[in-house]
Amino acid sequence: MGITDIIGYVASVLLAVSLMVNNDIKFRWINSLGCISFILYGIFISAFPIILTNSALLLINCIYLIRIYRTDENFQLIEYNSGDAFITEFFKFHEKDLHTYFPGINAAFNKADNCIAIAVLRDMNIANVFMAVIDTDGKAWVQLNYTVPKYRDFKVGRFLFNERKNYFIQKKITQIVYAQVPNKNHERFLKIIGFKKLDSPEMAYRFIL
Repeated sequence: MGITDIIGYVASVLLAVSLMVNNDIKFRWINSLGCISFILYGIFISAFPIILTNSALLLINCIYLIRIYRTDENFQLIEYNSGDAFITEFFKFHEKDLHTYFPGINAAFNKADNCIAIAVLRDMNIANVFMAVIDTDGKAWVQLNYTVPKYRDFKVGRFLFNERKNYFIQKKITQIVYAQVPNKNHERFLKIIGFKKLDSPEMAYRFIL
């Protein structure tokens, strides 16, 4: 198998994978890589139609990516209670995916004085739900920090932990910590947002406010 064949197979795989993701940004990036691979493949075999078609698709992807990154979206933070109907229905709808990130989590909880439960709205759609228990040292122990697949582009995390940092500070929280992070994708998210991995039996990740 020559380099030309390998590029062709890689291009096909990338385009197939792009159709299976449920995040628009991931789709555009993976699809763009597939288009670039097909353009290279077309150059190697001197197939102008392949070059032209994938160049057009690449241009479309670039236009959409620019729109996505430049669009000003409206983010809001609201507190919720266990009895709120909207949060119960949210948990039911996303139950399977949610439990791959936070196994055993339950929407039904008793919101004590030392517990915070918030939802992040993105253009009036629920993008994220967050729950944490605050100890006497000012640490907020994360029980849940779930973002729906459509909005996993790190904007929600940056809004929650950077732009709305004062919300946590007003609650007298000094650190946001995880006892464990069972999901590798969520672990990657935490590293990008700014959480530090700790070599501690009690804390896996920490974000200092």
